[in-house]
Amino acid sequence: MGHRIFTTAVADVYPHYVTKVERKGRTRDELDAVTCWLTGFDADELQRHLAAGTTFEDFFAEARLNPGAELITGSVCGVKVQEVEDPLMRRIRYLDKLVDELAKGKALEKVLRTPAA
Repeated sequence: MGHRIFTTAVADVYPHYVTKVERKGRTRDELDAVTCWLTGFDADELQRHLAAGTTFEDFFAEARLNPGAELITGSVCGVKVQEVEDPLMRRIRYLDKLVDELAKGKALEKVLRTPAA
């Protein structure tokens, strides 16, 4: 049996992400950029998933996970994302971690793990 978040619609959680980043002076566009970077979706695909009520399970099943996602480390709710064994839960935690970093004011280039030139 999977975790309850797996069958939760991304659209049910996304407004909380938006609120979190906007409260810290970031924008929904930046949140969308981070989400698209992680999932490989373009803006239209992301909006389609949100409008359709796609579950996290189906959302990440269709995602083309960015190879740089493996560079996402650190803790979310006291759990180290790189140590999460379930692949789907790890992907959800990756997104949570990126949202946290964005909300904490980290430069977008660093959140997106862009290598220094």
